[in-house]
Amino acid sequence: PFLSLNRKKMNLKSERRGIHVDQSELLCKKGCGYYGNPAWQGFCSKCWREEYHKARQKQIQEDWELAERLQREEEEAYASSQSTQGAQSLTFSKFEEKKTNEKTRKVTTVKKFFTASSRTGAKKAEIQEAKAPSPSINRQASIETDRVSKEFIEFLKTYHKPGQDIYKQCKLFLDTMNHKRDLSIEEQSECAQDFYQNVAEKLQTRWKVPPEKVEKAMDQIEKYIMTRQYKYVFCPETTDDEKKDLAVQKRIRALHWVTPQMLCVPVNEEIPEVSDMVVKAITDIIEMDSKRVPRDKLACITKCSKHIFNAIKITKNEPASADDFLPTLIYIVLKGNPPRLQSNIQYITRFCNPSRLMTGEDGYYFTNLCCAVAFIEKLDAQSLNLSQEDFDRFMTGQTSPKKQESDSFSPDVCLGVKQMYKNLDLLSQLNERQERIVNEAKKLEKDLIDWTDGITKEVQDIVEKYPLEIKPKNQALAAIDSENVENDKLPPPLQPQVYAG
Repeated sequence: PFLSLNRKKMNLKSERRGIHVDQSELLCKKGCGYYGNPAWQGFCSKCWREEYHKARQKQIQEDWELAERLQREEEEAYASSQSTQGAQSLTFSKFEEKKTNEKTRKVTTVKKFFTASSRTGAKKAEIQEAKAPSPSINRQASIETDRVSKEFIEFLKTYHKPGQDIYKQCKLFLDTMNHKRDLSIEEQSECAQDFYQNVAEKLQTRWKVPPEKVEKAMDQIEKYIMTRQYKYVFCPETTDDEKKDLAVQKRIRALHWVTPQMLCVPVNEEIPEVSDMVVKAITDIIEMDSKRVPRDKLACITKCSKHIFNAIKITKNEPASADDFLPTLIYIVLKGNPPRLQSNIQYITRFCNPSRLMTGEDGYYFTNLCCAVAFIEKLDAQSLNLSQEDFDRFMTGQTSPKKQESDSFSPDVCLGVKQMYKNLDLLSQLNERQERIVNEAKKLEKDLIDWTDGITKEVQDIVEKYPLEIKPKNQALAAIDSENVENDKLPPPLQPQVYAG
């Protein structure tokens, strides 16, 4: 009765609109007696869930079969790589081709199942898409990817049996990531971090690899995996990394007027060696964007930081401190304006080996870079010890610190007055320099006096502790027989004589 009542209502509405409706077209395709929904390809809710569940189970089964077949092919490919390198590259190319074909066929089948039968044009397009070869099949792997793959295989040969297991784990992880392209970048990052942790634990517990070898192995694993995943996980379209890059780049361009004196940077670029160090630091921070592996990007940050420390050391003639390093790093970032800065920071944070970020100098320098970017984003007049009016005029480009002195005069002032004020400023600067030199000279004089007094006191203490005793002069030695007065008739001593014979 409920179905018949619904049919009567639908027929009544259709008659009012002047439309003839065939009840057989309104029923579920499966023939259960319920009405279908066009949003569910003509199925009712119950039948659509059953069909979706069947398709899902079929897809899961196909995925398991594909994973088993890929694992067998990987074992064969790895075994063949031990014999000849050429055969190995050929096997991997065939393996990639088979994997892509299987994935394309599976996706096309699922699309065809859920596509409405009335959309013949869409079905033809899908059939043509299935028949057309995938661009990834004809695309040759890049030179860097091939080089990294060969280096990774050669590196794993030194690990023997654990190397084979590591290679299988890496290939299985790459296949899993290829099937998880629809996940968010945070979920992909969690998968990568879990993989790093699991492999490191297996290297230490199951395969009993020494700690120093574990670190090298993890670096090679990260290099191999992230070289292949770089184009998918670096600055993905699903995130706002590109938007943040443009905002930071625009912000740095607006702060081009900031001088080292405003940031209290202890670097004198007039010294040729310091100027060279600054140029090298800027080059390294810009070169970070050209690297594909998180560890290589961290290495660029580390080299940049070491050049900064050298520049500070040469300028101050003493080792640099952390208080000097951070303002100088901010100045280098403002002067270099590295491309895609936020994307590189997010990429390192998401996919770098966590042990490298939490320990060592790489993690320390990376943390300082993040602090420098955060400081630039929140830079205001108070941070630079400027008034809000001057800061606004500098930001809008109305004036700059270098032209502030000449622009502060009104156009009616004569040149003599301007020159007079410039001379007064110059005299005040010279006076400050003279006072500073006098203070330094007095300090040096005091240090010399204190040093002299200290040396004199030390000498007196030593003399008092070890006094000098002057002994009387020794008397002349007497002859052995000088005291034998009573025996004065002793024979003379024997004399050597020469006998001829």
